[in-house]
Amino acid sequence: MFGFLKKVADYTRDAVDAANYLGQGLSVTFDHLRRRPITVQYPYEKLIPSERYRGRIHYEFDKCIACEVCVRVCPINLPVVDWVMNKETKKKELRNYSIDFGVCIFCGNCVEYCPTNCLSMTEEYELAAFDRHSLNYDNVALGRLPTSVTTDPSVQPLRELAYLPAGVMDPHGVPADQPRAGQLPAQVLEQLQANAAAGDEGESIENAPVGDKANG
Repeated sequence: MFGFLKKVADYTRDAVDAANYLGQGLSVTFDHLRRRPITVQYPYEKLIPSERYRGRIHYEFDKCIACEVCVRVCPINLPVVDWVMNKETKKKELRNYSIDFGVCIFCGNCVEYCPTNCLSMTEEYELAAFDRHSLNYDNVALGRLPTSVTTDPSVQPLRELAYLPAGVMDPHGVPADQPRAGQLPAQVLEQLQANAAAGDEGESIENAPVGDKANG
């Protein structure tokens, strides 16, 4: 008898959980039903990538010292560093540097651990090609600066959802000077520094002698 009641209770609990999950999914569906479709007319309109977007890697040949740190930290040992040892100066001379973006996973380890900061991430994401061998960029192709979406006169830049003002869903027609919903990383850092400074000032006042508090 008790085993039967336990099975009924388990079945009822599972049915309630399933109905709850179904209701949550339908709530998301019904929430999107009242929204108008937002279409980005690519390539005449493009979304502005985020500040920390990891796009095509930019390489500066003059800063590279051929230390091969980028090769060691790469999960797939992707960068190819071609160098020779100069017997007179007893230093490495860089000949060529290449990265195959058809294999690259854009993890950013090479950029983070580069001791001379000769590698940097850009916002370029349009790397489609008809031949996969053309995705193997040498030092000349890596040294090319990408065209920013905001500076391209032939493209209308549109802000992503996270960069739109609070309550706004459509990026079309939003002024560039209108504040976004969240804060930029630099603004968050300034706010944290200001809060830390205010906290240190409050602690110094509390730890001051009684006479100093009275005079303050």
